[in-house]
Amino acid sequence: MERLDPRARSDIYGLRINRAPAPWRVRSVPYASIMLASALPVLLIADTMPLTPSFGFLMLLAWRMVRPGLLPLWAGAPLGAFDDLVSGQPFGSAILLWSLAMIAIEAIEARFPWRGFWQDWFTASSMAVVYWLACLVVSGASLTPEMVTVAAPQALASVLLYPVIARLVAGLDRFRLSRARTID
Repeated sequence: MERLDPRARSDIYGLRINRAPAPWRVRSVPYASIMLASALPVLLIADTMPLTPSFGFLMLLAWRMVRPGLLPLWAGAPLGAFDDLVSGQPFGSAILLWSLAMIAIEAIEARFPWRGFWQDWFTASSMAVVYWLACLVVSGASLTPEMVTVAAPQALASVLLYPVIARLVAGLDRFRLSRARTID
Protein backbone atom coordinates (compact mmCIF):
# COMPACT_ATOMS: atom_id res chain seq x y z
CA MET A 1 0.00 0.00 0.00
CA GLU A 2 1.41 3.32 -1.02
CA ARG A 3 1.54 6.13 1.52
CA LEU A 4 0.58 9.62 0.53
CA ASP A 5 3.14 12.32 0.94
CA PRO A 6 2.00 14.67 3.77
CA ARG A 7 2.37 17.65 1.41
CA ALA A 8 0.10 15.98 -1.14
CA ARG A 9 -2.47 15.33 1.58
CA SER A 10 -2.42 18.98 2.56
CA ASP A 11 -2.97 19.91 -1.09
CA ILE A 12 -6.06 17.71 -1.18
CA TYR A 13 -7.62 18.91 2.06
CA GLY A 14 -5.65 22.04 2.81
CA LEU A 15 -7.98 24.44 1.05
CA ARG A 16 -10.95 23.28 3.10
CA ILE A 17 -9.64 22.55 6.58
CA ASN A 18 -8.19 24.91 9.16
CA ARG A 19 -8.23 28.03 7.00
CA ALA A 20 -9.43 31.38 8.29
CA PRO A 21 -10.79 34.26 6.25
CA ALA A 22 -8.36 37.04 5.47
CA PRO A 23 -8.52 39.58 8.32
CA TRP A 24 -8.40 42.57 5.99
CA ARG A 25 -11.47 41.29 4.13
CA VAL A 26 -13.39 40.56 7.30
CA ARG A 27 -12.91 44.12 8.55
CA SER A 28 -12.96 46.21 5.38
CA VAL A 29 -15.56 44.79 2.99
CA PRO A 30 -18.68 46.18 4.77
CA TYR A 31 -17.25 49.67 5.19
CA ALA A 32 -15.68 49.80 1.73
CA SER A 33 -18.89 48.63 0.05
CA ILE A 34 -20.97 51.26 1.88
CA MET A 35 -18.49 54.01 0.99
CA LEU A 36 -18.35 52.91 -2.64
CA ALA A 37 -22.15 52.82 -2.78
CA SER A 38 -22.25 56.36 -1.36
CA ALA A 39 -19.93 57.57 -4.10
CA LEU A 40 -21.70 55.65 -6.88
CA PRO A 41 -24.45 58.22 -7.66
CA VAL A 42 -21.88 60.99 -7.94
CA LEU A 43 -19.74 58.91 -10.27
CA LEU A 44 -22.67 57.99 -12.52
CA ILE A 45 -24.53 61.25 -13.04
CA ALA A 46 -23.76 64.82 -12.05
CA ASP A 47 -26.94 66.87 -12.16
CA THR A 48 -28.74 69.56 -10.19
CA MET A 49 -31.01 66.98 -8.62
CA PRO A 50 -29.96 63.41 -7.88
CA LEU A 51 -31.83 60.89 -9.95
CA THR A 52 -30.70 57.76 -8.12
CA PRO A 53 -31.57 56.73 -4.58
CA SER A 54 -29.03 56.89 -1.80
CA PHE A 55 -27.21 53.64 -2.49
CA GLY A 56 -24.97 54.18 0.52
CA PHE A 57 -27.94 54.34 2.89
CA LEU A 58 -29.53 51.29 1.28
CA MET A 59 -26.23 49.42 1.56
CA LEU A 60 -25.98 50.39 5.25
CA LEU A 61 -29.51 49.13 5.85
CA ALA A 62 -28.80 45.91 3.97
CA TRP A 63 -25.58 45.20 5.89
CA ARG A 64 -27.39 45.89 9.16
CA MET A 65 -30.29 43.60 8.26
CA VAL A 66 -28.37 40.77 6.57
CA ARG A 67 -25.64 40.64 9.26
CA PRO A 68 -27.24 42.14 12.39
CA GLY A 69 -24.25 42.15 14.73
CA LEU A 70 -21.59 43.14 12.23
CA LEU A 71 -21.72 46.94 12.21
CA PRO A 72 -21.53 48.64 15.59
CA LEU A 73 -24.26 51.09 16.51
CA TRP A 74 -21.93 54.08 16.13
CA ALA A 75 -20.95 53.16 12.54
CA GLY A 76 -23.69 55.38 11.15
CA ALA A 77 -21.84 58.54 12.19
CA PRO A 78 -18.54 58.14 10.27
CA LEU A 79 -20.21 56.51 7.29
CA GLY A 80 -22.80 59.29 7.25
CA ALA A 81 -20.00 61.87 7.37
CA PHE A 82 -18.44 60.30 4.30
CA ASP A 83 -21.81 60.33 2.55
CA ASP A 84 -22.30 64.01 3.44
CA LEU A 85 -18.92 64.87 1.97
CA VAL A 86 -19.56 62.94 -1.23
CA SER A 87 -23.24 63.69 -1.83
CA GLY A 88 -23.21 67.43 -1.23
CA GLN A 89 -25.94 67.37 1.38
CA PRO A 90 -25.50 69.77 4.31
CA PHE A 91 -22.79 68.36 6.55
CA GLY A 92 -24.30 66.50 9.45
CA SER A 93 -27.57 65.49 7.81
CA ALA A 94 -26.50 61.95 6.92
CA ILE A 95 -24.56 61.67 10.18
CA LEU A 96 -27.77 62.31 12.10
CA LEU A 97 -30.09 60.34 9.84
CA TRP A 98 -27.83 57.29 9.49
CA SER A 99 -27.24 57.21 13.25
CA LEU A 100 -30.98 57.45 13.92
CA ALA A 101 -31.58 54.65 11.41
CA MET A 102 -29.05 52.42 13.18
CA ILE A 103 -30.74 53.13 16.54
CA ALA A 104 -34.19 52.47 15.05
CA ILE A 105 -33.08 49.14 13.57
CA GLU A 106 -31.60 48.17 16.93
CA ALA A 107 -34.90 49.02 18.66
CA ILE A 108 -36.91 47.05 16.08
CA GLU A 109 -34.64 44.03 16.48
CA ALA A 110 -34.94 44.20 20.27
CA ARG A 111 -38.73 44.29 19.98
CA PHE A 112 -39.03 41.68 17.20
CA PRO A 113 -36.06 39.29 17.44
CA TRP A 114 -37.51 37.00 14.75
CA ARG A 115 -37.15 38.40 11.30
CA GLY A 116 -38.08 37.47 7.81
CA PHE A 117 -37.55 38.82 4.35
CA TRP A 118 -40.84 40.72 4.28
CA GLN A 119 -40.23 42.38 7.63
CA ASP A 120 -36.73 43.41 6.57
CA TRP A 121 -38.01 44.75 3.25
CA PHE A 122 -40.81 46.70 4.94
CA THR A 123 -38.45 48.12 7.56
CA ALA A 124 -35.80 49.10 5.03
CA SER A 125 -38.38 50.56 2.65
CA SER A 126 -40.04 52.66 5.30
CA MET A 127 -36.66 53.91 6.53
CA ALA A 128 -35.56 54.70 2.98
CA VAL A 129 -38.71 56.73 2.32
CA VAL A 130 -38.37 58.61 5.61
CA TYR A 131 -34.69 59.23 4.79
CA TRP A 132 -35.70 60.51 1.34
CA LEU A 133 -38.23 62.93 2.86
CA ALA A 134 -35.78 64.11 5.52
CA CYS A 135 -33.11 64.72 2.86
CA LEU A 136 -35.59 66.83 0.89
CA VAL A 137 -36.38 68.88 3.97
CA VAL A 138 -32.73 69.29 5.03
CA SER A 139 -31.49 70.15 1.55
CA GLY A 140 -32.76 73.71 1.83
CA ALA A 141 -34.86 73.58 -1.32
CA SER A 142 -38.45 74.75 -1.16
CA LEU A 143 -40.79 71.81 -0.88
CA THR A 144 -43.35 72.22 -3.59
CA PRO A 145 -45.64 69.52 -4.94
CA GLU A 146 -43.71 69.59 -8.20
CA MET A 147 -40.42 69.02 -6.38
CA VAL A 148 -41.85 66.05 -4.49
CA THR A 149 -43.32 64.65 -7.72
CA VAL A 150 -40.01 64.94 -9.54
CA ALA A 151 -38.10 63.37 -6.65
CA ALA A 152 -40.64 60.58 -5.96
CA PRO A 153 -38.99 58.06 -8.34
CA GLN A 154 -36.02 58.03 -5.94
CA ALA A 155 -38.26 56.77 -3.15
CA LEU A 156 -39.86 54.18 -5.41
CA ALA A 157 -36.45 53.03 -6.64
CA SER A 158 -35.26 52.72 -3.02
CA VAL A 159 -38.20 50.47 -2.18
CA LEU A 160 -37.77 48.31 -5.28
CA LEU A 161 -33.97 48.06 -5.14
CA TYR A 162 -33.65 46.92 -1.52
CA PRO A 163 -33.97 43.16 -2.30
CA VAL A 164 -31.33 43.46 -5.03
CA ILE A 165 -28.97 45.30 -2.69
CA ALA A 166 -29.62 42.79 0.11
CA ARG A 167 -28.72 39.99 -2.30
CA LEU A 168 -25.54 41.88 -3.26
CA VAL A 169 -24.67 42.25 0.42
CA ALA A 170 -25.16 38.52 0.95
CA GLY A 171 -22.69 37.85 -1.88
CA LEU A 172 -20.23 40.36 -0.44
CA ASP A 173 -20.60 38.67 2.93
CA ARG A 174 -19.75 35.30 1.38
CA PHE A 175 -16.67 36.91 -0.20
CA ARG A 176 -15.79 38.53 3.13
CA LEU A 177 -15.89 35.21 4.95
CA SER A 178 -14.34 33.05 2.23
CA ARG A 179 -11.19 31.28 3.24
CA ALA A 180 -7.84 32.61 2.28
CA ARG A 181 -5.90 30.39 -0.06
CA THR A 182 -2.35 29.65 0.90
CA ILE A 183 0.43 28.69 -1.44
CA ASP A 184 2.89 26.20 0.02
